[in-house]
Amino acid sequence: MSLRSSLYSGLVVHARERPRGHRLRYRVFMLLLDLDELDAADRRLRLFSHNGLNLLSWHDRDHAERRRAPVKPQVEALLAARGLAAPGGPILALCMPRVLGHGFNPLTVYFCHDHEERLAAVVYAVSNTFGERCDYVLPAAARDDGLVVQGCDKSFYVSPFLPMDLRYAFTIAPPGEGVRVGVDVHDDEGRVLSASFVGRREPLSDGVLLRAVLGHPWQVAGVLAAIHWEAVKIVLKGFRFFANPRLAKEKAART
Repeated sequence: MSLRSSLYSGLVVHARERPRGHRLRYRVFMLLLDLDELDAADRRLRLFSHNGLNLLSWHDRDHAERRRAPVKPQVEALLAARGLAAPGGPILALCMPRVLGHGFNPLTVYFCHDHEERLAAVVYAVSNTFGERCDYVLPAAARDDGLVVQGCDKSFYVSPFLPMDLRYAFTIAPPGEGVRVGVDVHDDEGRVLSASFVGRREPLSDGVLLRAVLGHPWQVAGVLAAIHWEAVKIVLKGFRFFANPRLAKEKAART
């Protein structure tokens, strides 16, 4: 029986529009992992491990409540805590895996399905470089064109070059032969930034995993390195710096 889990290779694009332009474009790959298939993928693939060291791996403690325990019940509990009934079907996680035991995954998208395998909710688990994480939990219903459109206010500090009083508009093409995760960031004057990942599906095999790693050397070097390199370029362009509210609050408390 083939795995539902797969690999998507494609492009991450960010385009900053105001107060001045900045654009980045990176070739990346992500794994789409059925949370019920993690151990099966571990047994079937020599180059992938669940909670173990390998070329590519998924570690439970990197996700949800960041403890070594099955992640699917944690995501279902998160849905319930936000007033959404557990849909009861597969939950698929789109994320960057660890490479050789290391990695930083800025976004994990959980596609939560009901018993009839219809998409019922999406969880955007966002991590920043300060070790903090926030979950945006949103109900999902596909339009006639198959896209899922959602929105929410920003409530979590991610970039030091964006303020907090912003709103996100998500546009999702759920995983199939392709996948698209797009977010437009708006303030009161309009769009500030647009970001997206667009990828094409490949079934999981050791050959596919090996080619993905060899074909994306910067991803092996580290996502954090790319984030910091882009930050240097943004600083040189004179972007305003916005402090982390949590750190500012802690500093004020100490003084």
